[in-house]
Amino acid sequence: MIQVIPAIDIIGGKCVRLTRGDYDSFRVYGEDPVDMAKRFCDAGCRQLHVVDLDGARSSHIVNYRALENIASHTSMIIDFGGGLKSDEDVRIAFDCGASMITGGSIAVKSPEMFEGWLCRYGAERVILGADVNGGKIATDGWLEQSEHDLLDFIRDYYAKGIRQIISTDISVDGTLAGPSVGMYKAMMTALPEARIIASGGVSSLDDITSLDDVGVPAVIVGKAIYEGRITLKDLERIAIC
Repeated sequence: MIQVIPAIDIIGGKCVRLTRGDYDSFRVYGEDPVDMAKRFCDAGCRQLHVVDLDGARSSHIVNYRALENIASHTSMIIDFGGGLKSDEDVRIAFDCGASMITGGSIAVKSPEMFEGWLCRYGAERVILGADVNGGKIATDGWLEQSEHDLLDFIRDYYAKGIRQIISTDISVDGTLAGPSVGMYKAMMTALPEARIIASGGVSSLDDITSLDDVGVPAVIVGKAIYEGRITLKDLERIAIC
């Protein structure tokens, strides 16, 4: 059964969602990330995906206090991304309660540093963020697009030891238009031993089933929960399956 990982994206200390990565489109869904995290925890979710959107478009981690508060008030495994641009940022994230960190922009722009984190902390604690737009890897809170092809990019990092990959198709993220099932099938064909975590576009339980049917091991869900298309009761049923 596919694992559903709820998402909390943070701007200004609040729970928000973007559409296609557009910061001008953000909508606030909750004033308190801790309260939201507790709801997910109570529904039986074991893991939480937290993104510091302020950090993603700045030069350093920003919302680490929100991370610390979530970690201290829930028992969830937290994977944290956004704003991790230095060794000090990663240290802060782990010190504030992250179980895992996700590096995307840094893996493109400073591969030596990212590989250093992989070596220091291990593949079980470092996730590759492979966010894609038009088949190319995007960086800096999706504000920039690189020339790296998605499959070449993940193959290269798999060879270097990465085993977990979170990949968001920016073209559907926050749109509730359905996930890019074909993209994830291609990724799993390219790297059948890797743990591919889908993200973006999920609008319903049927979308989750479509990913499960092709063997995707985990999916991150955000807006569909906040808009009530997937309820906490639904999450509870999935968590106990």
